[in-house]
Amino acid sequence: MGDSVYSNYIAGEWQAGVRTIDNRNPSDLSDSLGQFAQADAAQTREAIAAARAAQPEWAAVGLEARYNALLAIGTELMDRAEPLGRELSREEGKPLAEGKGEVYRAGQFFHYYAAEVHRQIGDVTDSVRPGIEVMAQREPAGVVGVISPWNFPLATAAWKIAPALAFGNAVIWKPANLVPASAWHFAEIVSRQNLPAGTFNLVMGAGQEVGDTLVSAPELDAITFTGSVETGRQVGLRAMENLTRVQMEMGSKNPLVVLDDADLETAVQCAFAGGFSGTGQKCTASSRLIVTDAIHDRFVEALCKRLASARVGHALEPGTEIGPVVDERQLNQDLDWIQKAKDEGATLAVGGERVSAPTEGYFLQPTLFTDTHNAMTINQEEMFGPMACVIRVKDAEEALHVANDTRFGLTAGVITESLSAANTFRRQARFGCTMVNLPTAGTDYHVPFGGRGESSFGPREQGQYAREFYTRVKTSYVRLGEG
Repeated sequence: MGDSVYSNYIAGEWQAGVRTIDNRNPSDLSDSLGQFAQADAAQTREAIAAARAAQPEWAAVGLEARYNALLAIGTELMDRAEPLGRELSREEGKPLAEGKGEVYRAGQFFHYYAAEVHRQIGDVTDSVRPGIEVMAQREPAGVVGVISPWNFPLATAAWKIAPALAFGNAVIWKPANLVPASAWHFAEIVSRQNLPAGTFNLVMGAGQEVGDTLVSAPELDAITFTGSVETGRQVGLRAMENLTRVQMEMGSKNPLVVLDDADLETAVQCAFAGGFSGTGQKCTASSRLIVTDAIHDRFVEALCKRLASARVGHALEPGTEIGPVVDERQLNQDLDWIQKAKDEGATLAVGGERVSAPTEGYFLQPTLFTDTHNAMTINQEEMFGPMACVIRVKDAEEALHVANDTRFGLTAGVITESLSAANTFRRQARFGCTMVNLPTAGTDYHVPFGGRGESSFGPREQGQYAREFYTRVKTSYVRLGEG
């Protein structure tokens, strides 16, 4: 892509921004993916107006037209998973296999919601009053603002945009500024689907201009956001000024509990996949490893060996298991967390240093701390990097207590061979998603996703549960005529 300039997509047209930003590969800072348009507040308002005008037309096109559009988008994403996944990994830093998998998953979301288009069936019942029939049906929410994060440039955006379009809404999408290439490629696919102009809008730009304008707009009917807790609070406050419905997925501090009877190989594999895949840059990452006494030492030894052998390098290189963190700011933040852990008295068991590589990039060793306790800042705040902390506990009861001792509540996992222990944890863990003998990171696209506490706010995402956010219910009463 190099020196090419890539525009926003507003009101059915590609539009230059007021300026551009250079998109650099975190695996190789000499590699530019191109110059990407930056919209301002005025262009954002233009997109809102276009969406407002287009939404009734899109809602009225009929189910088959919506179904065909979503099916086509999903099919192209899956067919192009390799090249688009390569671009995604190139700009975000996750290993190529993960990048390709994410693009394919984005296509699956569109296929799933294409099918949901045909499942929009209401309810009909008799009134308690004679001669009256009652119908309850769902209608589009209206105009939806989508604010997506950089760590899953396409998957998170897809699970928001697909249901929005499926249920007849218009969309204004503000992607994270660190990953504009993935957003542009996605918008280019959508632009060829013959949607009414303004039904879908890509508005790349800074949060202070595009984001603030979007969340403050009274013309929006709904805002779906994934990002940090701090930003989420601001989004919620601004939206509530207009009584705009909001759905937010924010941070977490997910525990993986390893009990005495756990299969050691499973425990290590789940800790690695859950805490270090995607360079640990996942809201579902298990950065708290809560391990009972009898297995603690064996687990730590085995996990340290796995982390020390993990291949860190360029996201596109074959065999890379852990790519770079996304940018310099994130790298410095991770290094600050490593120093914070040391200052709090944690023992650095493995990692903790930058990695030298043939290309200049933001590479960091996978890092594990031991001798930590749950009150430490490193076990209460989301670190968002290839780092995890081991907390030693006496037994399953203490492990559950420690796991629940957090203001977050997105995902939690337990590794055990005991059906009873697994069921107790599953039922009593105060998290939106619980996993048994599986990594905390990794969810299906056809079932609800979301958390508790400061992790989530509003209706669940994904599956049929998404309709609670993207539709409104209308109840109609009809007096029947004389027979």
